[in-house]
Amino acid sequence: MASFVSQTSSNSKIQLAATAAISAGVAVAAVLSYQRLQQGERLSRLKRSIPESSAPAPTVSRLNAKGPLPKPDKEDEHNQLLAERAQRGDFDDELILEQLTRNRSFLGAEGLEKLRNAFIIVVGCGGVGSHATAALARSGVSKLRLIDFDQVSLSSLNRHAVATLADVGIPKVLCLQRRLTAVTPWARFNLRQQKFEGKAAPELLAAWEGDDAPGQKPDFVIDAIDNIESKVELLKYCYDNNIPVISSMGAGTKGDPTKIMVGDIGESTDDGLSRATRRRLKLLGVTSGIPVVYSTEKAGEGKATLLPISEEEFQKGSVGDLGPLPDFRVRILPVLGTLPACFGLTVANHVILKITGYPVEYSIGKARYKMYDGVLAYVQSLEEKLVRSSKAGPADIALGLKVPVTQRDVEFLVEEVYKGRSILSGSTTKIVLIRWGKPPGSTLVRIGEQKSSNLKTRDLVVMTKEEATRHLKEVLQGDKTLETLYSAEVIERVEAKQKIVDGYEWAW
Repeated sequence: MASFVSQTSSNSKIQLAATAAISAGVAVAAVLSYQRLQQGERLSRLKRSIPESSAPAPTVSRLNAKGPLPKPDKEDEHNQLLAERAQRGDFDDELILEQLTRNRSFLGAEGLEKLRNAFIIVVGCGGVGSHATAALARSGVSKLRLIDFDQVSLSSLNRHAVATLADVGIPKVLCLQRRLTAVTPWARFNLRQQKFEGKAAPELLAAWEGDDAPGQKPDFVIDAIDNIESKVELLKYCYDNNIPVISSMGAGTKGDPTKIMVGDIGESTDDGLSRATRRRLKLLGVTSGIPVVYSTEKAGEGKATLLPISEEEFQKGSVGDLGPLPDFRVRILPVLGTLPACFGLTVANHVILKITGYPVEYSIGKARYKMYDGVLAYVQSLEEKLVRSSKAGPADIALGLKVPVTQRDVEFLVEEVYKGRSILSGSTTKIVLIRWGKPPGSTLVRIGEQKSSNLKTRDLVVMTKEEATRHLKEVLQGDKTLETLYSAEVIERVEAKQKIVDGYEWAW
């Protein structure tokens, strides 16, 4: 090794090449350092050009604060003045592109330009909405309308993206504007401190009002509302008026981020808010076409659940007074602070990719849908067996039999009614659907040439395949009664599930 070094040192050509390589590296480093110094100097010069001021920040549009707002501190005032300069165009675009360079390299120059020109409306600026807004602003979106009636509270701080103790008591929309102005001073915020209602939709979802892009319609609306009435009104309006929208379902009581999915409103399961939203939209004629962010995590023993108001609170008077607005829920919804952030970032990610045209194909839980297909095929085969076991008719009587149950019905029963568990044992493995009670006569219904089973959704229960085989043999094709084979507790559980189906089937 020493000999090699000695020979290399004595070779003048090698020494010259090494010197040249070192010199080139030093030159590159010097150029990069100079560029950084220039960028830093431009930014410092811009910051120094903003005079110190004790004047309050300009009034934001349609902000209906309850009582006087806390006076902005010196840093907020400085950021607001910088934002005014930046929004007049007095901000080096190279600095903006440098700040957005990672997004630009990912989305391409054309994609980033689309994002910078986009106008996005965020309805609901709590845990989910604040994280979505922060991500969009940091990604380059320059026109944001924020809609929320509420103020920052102490309990907001476990999940809000930017709120601090100093922000407690101020409107959530103003909190977001103040904090994000410090990050993206060129972004314009249009603030509306009011509750979203259907009658106000034409105004709240109207075109951009600024001089920079007058008349620009929203490129996307984000629904981060947790009130079911407002949520349905927003989604219905967007659907009817062809406004791109994505809705966040419930993050409360959820704890597993790996279960978060993006899918159509018709696919969302295992979440009370999505279930109620889907059913109400169906009554309004909307069954699909709205993307949602939801969690497939199931409730279970030891997991958080919606908590009731304590008896002590009831004794104080009307519990309705405990809510932020009349008709809002007043029960305590346990929320792990990380999950609203995951929901909000997933929502923002969807919006960014859709606006920029970046290719994405979401997983739709193919393994789960394959299971539904298998369960549906099992139901079909059992109904054919029951038709054939009736003594009237030819051997091919079940040929072409239609079963009035869809994959959606299977999903509804398995996931939402029976929670993926056998009604008998509670097992989650090898589950199927089977008739519960023995039909009094033939299950065959003829409508002209069409042959159909008289099966109804409420007739089906979840069992394991082994349990279903026994049930078919002893009850559906045998002489045993339900009361003989099963305990009163099991029969009561089935009847309770059937009532759930009866209550929901009209809206499904």
